[in-house]
Amino acid sequence: MSWCSSFRCSKFRLVFGKPAARRHSYDGVPITRSVHDNHYCSANPCFVAVVTECAGGGSFLVLPIHHTGRVEPHHPRVCGHSGRVLDVKWNPFDDFCIASCSEDCTIWEIPACGVQQDITRAKKTLIGHSRRVAMIEWHPTAENLLLSSAYDYKVRRPVRVVLMPVHHRYPSEALLLSVSFNSDGSRLAVTSKDRRVRVLDPRAGKILQVPVSGVELVRRFLLEDLDGSAGVLFPFYDPDTQLLYLAGKGDGNIRVYELSSEKPHVSFLTEFRSLLPQKGLGVMPKRGLDVGACEVFRFYRLIAVKDLVEPLSMIVPRKQAGTFQEDLFPMTAGNQPALTAQEWLQGVISRQPLSAHLLLRPGSDVPEVRRPGGKPIRRSPRRQEAAEAAELRQVPDESSCDQSREGRPMSSGGAERQRLRTCFYPS
Repeated sequence: MSWCSSFRCSKFRLVFGKPAARRHSYDGVPITRSVHDNHYCSANPCFVAVVTECAGGGSFLVLPIHHTGRVEPHHPRVCGHSGRVLDVKWNPFDDFCIASCSEDCTIWEIPACGVQQDITRAKKTLIGHSRRVAMIEWHPTAENLLLSSAYDYKVRRPVRVVLMPVHHRYPSEALLLSVSFNSDGSRLAVTSKDRRVRVLDPRAGKILQVPVSGVELVRRFLLEDLDGSAGVLFPFYDPDTQLLYLAGKGDGNIRVYELSSEKPHVSFLTEFRSLLPQKGLGVMPKRGLDVGACEVFRFYRLIAVKDLVEPLSMIVPRKQAGTFQEDLFPMTAGNQPALTAQEWLQGVISRQPLSAHLLLRPGSDVPEVRRPGGKPIRRSPRRQEAAEAAELRQVPDESSCDQSREGRPMSSGGAERQRLRTCFYPS
């Protein structure tokens, strides 16, 4: 198959990767040296979490999204695990709730003002696996529903993180390498060490599609070797733009492809190249992008050789970059769940109302954030980060943050970001 796209007219044909300057990156982060094939990073519009190296147990850093520059060596961490942390994932419906996995699976609640001192007490510890947990994944539409996979070949789903877990031992004796929900969470695709891809019903744990092996995939489709690297390829698919990003672990390349229902179905667009290899990557949700700069995707590259977390923006150049481009930013998944965990387990079909989606046009669904008695703050003004950092005068202690969080719901969005800004910009 030819990946040439010179004769294909695409609005994304000029997309390019723009790495952030070092002062707008996170420098001095002791990135973990674990060899597990995970991303080790997770981001949302308020925080970025990175798994770090530490002596005795496991920990990860939680940094405010605008806290760029040099990170102090003794910056407070979340350090309640007894073994290495293998994966971290933010709750898609609560920007202050994060799950991590090691020998167990743990739910943490992050104060609204960030981590001001080491956090060792978890909100909930989920016990059920007999061996260490390898990966975790939040359900895309149901509230507070988490999937976990461990080396005991079990996939476990806790409900509302306080009820008894519902778990299934899937009909594969091989170790699962990756798991992924479809858009409404009704199907689950898993790949395992036996080189097979299975599509499952996550409610019942039954196989819905005959296992497909790697040899069968080669026979059915025309495949092409990308390079000779022995590293793992991390795929990232954006359903809003139908762009596929392939990032190699251990190298600095990220390839961009556009998928289409018409032949040749897959078209190569561009490739970002860097001399600094990436150990893992985090992805910013669409509601945290800078739509004014036509930013359609943002990575957080973990560069272990430099102890650096580098934001990388994928930008589509436009002449009128300051205006909202409707063709680049359609309705996207919002921060409100479409189902409760109980409804999903009872077999209710996931509904997708407009209220569960988000229009990225500035001022449409996201309330304007203001400093107390001050000027309005734009949603994600990267060019104003230096000025905002200069205005950072004091940070309240964690006790005051906990008091401000008592009695308020777990929802996220503009109101949560306003509380975060209020903590960092006191009047």
